[in-house]
Amino acid sequence: MPIRIAFAVNHNAQIEAKHFGDADRYIIGEYVNKEIVLIKEEINTCKTMDEQQEHGARKKGLAIVELLKNNQVNILVSRQFGKNVQIVNRHFIQVIVDQAKPEDAIPHLTKHMKHFEDELVSHPAKYALFTIKKGELKEIFIKD
Repeated sequence: MPIRIAFAVNHNAQIEAKHFGDADRYIIGEYVNKEIVLIKEEINTCKTMDEQQEHGARKKGLAIVELLKNNQVNILVSRQFGKNVQIVNRHFIQVIVDQAKPEDAIPHLTKHMKHFEDELVSHPAKYALFTIKKGELKEIFIKD
């Protein structure tokens, strides 16, 4: 089964500088034959859910998990994640990048894909958070 990656982007197709859940849409790519190919876009219908009561609302986080699980996503890519990181890491690997465009982040993700594949197999109940800054991969374990 191929690995699917969701890039959190704004209306200008730039990787979201705000929290992953604040993206306007998600561009979904698939890793096959050692390449990431962008295959579809999904509107973030959960963007404003419960934000009036509480920023980073749990209900919103769970709705985004469902939306992306329905698209068979394994890895989330953004420039920032919010407080729902503890909900999300039970379902997806999260990667923080410093690139503004998905096409600029793709070579860095591809370079480290073996590490992500190992993480998917080794820690299916709770994934680490990763950062790729200036091409360098770092792993962060999230406390409960």
